[in-house]
Amino acid sequence: MQISPIAAERTGSGKLTVRLAQAPEEILDAQRLRYKVFVEEMGARLPVRHQGVDQDIYDPYCDHLLVLDGESNEVVGTYRILPSAQAKRLGGFYSDDEFDLTRIQHLRMQVAEVGRSCVHPDYRGGAVIALLWSGLAQYMMTHGYQYLMGCASMSMADGGHGAASLYARVAQHHLSPIEYRVFPRCRLPLEALDHDRQLAVPPLLKGYLRLGAYVCGEPAWDPDFNTADLLLLLPMARLNQRYARHFMK
Repeated sequence: MQISPIAAERTGSGKLTVRLAQAPEEILDAQRLRYKVFVEEMGARLPVRHQGVDQDIYDPYCDHLLVLDGESNEVVGTYRILPSAQAKRLGGFYSDDEFDLTRIQHLRMQVAEVGRSCVHPDYRGGAVIALLWSGLAQYMMTHGYQYLMGCASMSMADGGHGAASLYARVAQHHLSPIEYRVFPRCRLPLEALDHDRQLAVPPLLKGYLRLGAYVCGEPAWDPDFNTADLLLLLPMARLNQRYARHFMK
């Protein structure tokens, strides 16, 4: 699967380009970036087969979306995409490990699942994530998927109070209809946590919600990443056209 390269100018350097990985070496570069961000920066405890590389059983089945610096050819942003047919071959989506997806079982063959989104610390001005969203939008349109699914993570650094507060806030306006509701396998104990802490909505979660995604239920606790994860589902028919035009420029 391929998408046409999309490029954008970056102040002070060459161009940033978004495209799918075309060689194993490029996937490896993305996995090294994931290790740098998730393990070294965020402190995730992941099983590591090769030092400095974040790799798991899903990677060989995924398409890997990359943002590259045109001067250094360095991978500075990445997103991996698990198409429904590949998820079927594998035995399920990544989200199946965290949630009971029974109520959206009938949607499986129309879904592309996204995850492992990260941006290099030196490139977090917004251009990279905008290009990743553009690449995702083009991917969805090119291959005709009707639903985009993925987890948005919230920090558990304060014991989960902030995550509980953020969930209470976003659920007021973005909770899915009951027929799209999923159930966490390792539930965050919301009733034991504060719900009134004022925190900024994480950029990735904010981006999903602006596009029109549903929050499909309560958060799951991911002990490996020490995050609380929300399952988000974006029906393409519900896509906010204002933001869609922005990302497809």
